Amino acid sequence: MAEKPFLLAPMAEISHRALRELVAGFGGCDEYFSEMISAGALISGGRYESWYLDNALEPEKFVYQLVSGNAERLANAASFLEPYECAGFDINMGCSAPPIIRAGGGVQWMTSIDKAGDMIARVRKRTKRRLSVKLRIGFAYDLDYLVSFCKRLEDEGVERITLHPRIAREKFKKGASWEYTGMLRKRLRIPVAGNGDILSAEEMNRRSFECDAVMIGRLAVQKPWIFAQARGLPLPAMIDLEEIAVRFLDMLAKYQPPEFHKSRAHRFFTYFCSNFKWANHVRTLLGRETELSAMRNVLEGFFRENPEERFASGGK
Repeated sequence: MAEKPFLLAPMAEISHRALRELVAGFGGCDEYFSEMISAGALISGGRYESWYLDNALEPEKFVYQLVSGNAERLANAASFLEPYECAGFDINMGCSAPPIIRAGGGVQWMTSIDKAGDMIARVRKRTKRRLSVKLRIGFAYDLDYLVSFCKRLEDEGVERITLHPRIAREKFKKGASWEYTGMLRKRLRIPVAGNGDILSAEEMNRRSFECDAVMIGRLAVQKPWIFAQARGLPLPAMIDLEEIAVRFLDMLAKYQPPEFHKSRAHRFFTYFCSNFKWANHVRTLLGRETELSAMRNVLEGFFRENPEERFASGGK
């Protein structure tokens, strides 16, 4: 049986070029999703959009994810992005952040099958790229509604669904309901990718039997080598965490505008510091800093005082 694709999830303030290069340095993955891109800001020429559009490294594996509560803006954004080399476009129907929901975007699309279907039809007419959607179960645990919703998207030209199997606004404390991923997969003609609560390389491979692709988010930030582990690719016996952390800061400075440095660094270290025994301590120290150079000093001091924290096993 052919290996199922492994995908790097779209994550606000995280899935930018610096993280992609860390992952690629360990052998990469099958597809990399952008941060969610505001369709309205994109078509109006927002100041920072060029950084969101950076598809460098492996553009043929890059997926642009768009978010908006306005169908015409999404269609115009797809048309705008059509000349860019990429693997396809993805519509965000899963974000449950209150500002996104209030604007009608993200999971709010799942309140109306007809409205969502009409939007996809409009986007489909404006692009020849592969069109996918990332969504949740909906606003209730209703399999029939989820299947009907996804079948409408399928009929309108969506070519892959990624399911994060939680309901709207459900937090991470409750485990993802992966059984919905398998049940949805059986009822659609198009591939279904699964995403949520995967904590190891072994689980990545186990979940691949339940879906057509596996999407990883937070775990890939903590362990950029996780895709290589899951594939059984060669890795150093010991992973140098200090080298990775410092390299990330260097790439952040190189590839992102100064206005993004603080937020992107803090979000990255929220997850990467989970590699350390003293994770909360390091997060607190880094969280006090606003400049990348100061964060580098914090890391160097931490590893100097705690040399046993510097390396992680490259094995499973």
